[in-house]
Amino acid sequence: MNGVQLLIVIGAGIAISAIARKRHIEPGVIIVVLAAAASFIPGVPRLELDSEMILAIVVPPLLYSATRNASFSSFGANMNAIITLGLMLVLFTAGVLGLVATWLLPTIGGAAAFLLGSVLAPPDTITTVSHGDEIGLPKRVTSILTGESLVNDATALTLFAIALGAANGEHASFGSGALELVRNAGIGMAIGAALSVPTLWLRKRLGNPTLETTLVLLLPFTAFLLAEEAHASGILAVVAAAFAVSLNLALDPKHQYPGGYRTRLQEESFWPVVDFLLETFVFAYIGLQLRFVLEDLAESDDPGLVRTLVAAGVLLVVAIAFRLLGVWVLFGRWRRKDERVKRRIEQDVHFRQRVRRLEERRNRRGGKPLDPPTRKETLLVGWTGMRGILTLAAAAAIPATIEHGTKPFPGRDAIQAIALIVTLGTLLVQGTTIGWLARKLKFDLTAEQAETAELRAQARQIVMAVDTDQDTDIDAHYDAQRAALGKAVAERRLTEDIARKAIEDLDLRQAAQHTGEKWGGRG
Repeated sequence: MNGVQLLIVIGAGIAISAIARKRHIEPGVIIVVLAAAASFIPGVPRLELDSEMILAIVVPPLLYSATRNASFSSFGANMNAIITLGLMLVLFTAGVLGLVATWLLPTIGGAAAFLLGSVLAPPDTITTVSHGDEIGLPKRVTSILTGESLVNDATALTLFAIALGAANGEHASFGSGALELVRNAGIGMAIGAALSVPTLWLRKRLGNPTLETTLVLLLPFTAFLLAEEAHASGILAVVAAAFAVSLNLALDPKHQYPGGYRTRLQEESFWPVVDFLLETFVFAYIGLQLRFVLEDLAESDDPGLVRTLVAAGVLLVVAIAFRLLGVWVLFGRWRRKDERVKRRIEQDVHFRQRVRRLEERRNRRGGKPLDPPTRKETLLVGWTGMRGILTLAAAAAIPATIEHGTKPFPGRDAIQAIALIVTLGTLLVQGTTIGWLARKLKFDLTAEQAETAELRAQARQIVMAVDTDQDTDIDAHYDAQRAALGKAVAERRLTEDIARKAIEDLDLRQAAQHTGEKWGGRG
């Protein structure tokens, strides 16, 4: 992709996104469709990038951006649902889709079929969350989907690596795969957490918002690449680093420093730009491959164009249906277990006492897990199965050859075509109807909105209650207010998202006050 083509893609992406957002349409859908149509224009060249660079360049910053605004406490409270969806359901989905692909495309081999299953397994739930307020998602659903998006990518990419190794002739089994998944997760999170320490130490010593933002921009790439070099989960390394850095910078007084508010404000504007550029690039890049992938399939007898299109249609239906069924079964099992526990609590005094002691310990550690999702929430979560950036990027990252370049990768063109068609299909079928479904389910958000309003009022009271000496300078006063908010989060009087919003307001006020003094002095 040369510079002119890149500029055209970005310029078209800006125009398309502006139009799509005004009509409440997901821009990615329009970009992929138009890019796919543009690929059939005579003279449009085929764009080829190194397969390993796709994941290494695109995934880390997108994942870091999604994680930095996630709530760690909500992640912990919804851990049961997040592990159920992000780990168990992804494993089941990859297995089912892999088996179906083996039946539909027997000539590509079992390893390539299960690689396709791992590519199609993770839904892009963060896209849904980003439009949560517009759709009318309950806060509980938003928290579950956010947490799922941080786990399912790691699960799917670990499966992707295992299947890729199997396609290269490496031995793989269920037991070794499970151990590999655990090892990858543990080492990946340790690497991400370890990298956050020097990042936090160095950031407050740079004294320049541009340098500080650049340092944080390098963090997800560094975490991802180091973890991949250690044959661990680069995804979880990025998640761990993002959680550690964003939480400490926003809420821990030990990591506050002069001028930190300027960097936080700059990053609030910087990361959405990065997200837009990378998402536009991936959607456009994959769309522009369509004609060439179809031409390659048409020229080959195995699996061939017709069989590939049929397989894509079947896998699309299976992916949507299995997500619905899987979420319903797993959450239903959780609900039935919860109901049995509640009945036993009512009937068994000793069991009730044990549960009460367990809840007291959980409250001291950070609060008890939430109840199982309701049937309405289950249905809505089940319908959020749109595939997106990771599916497209992983498909693009499949190497052209295996066994040290001696053989072409079996079914590579078919896998990439199916990934594109399934992604488009889920975005068109589910992405365009999720808002309608949320409205039809008629969630009562009155209590949730009242609780949010109450917490925001409490945050304002905490800020106003901060009393500093009259001789204290402006920055020290705002630092004291931020410290009070961080303390309230630690004492569980405020949630992280409410405190972060209040801190953002303080940052804006601090910046405005300094700007006013600067211009006032000139006057």
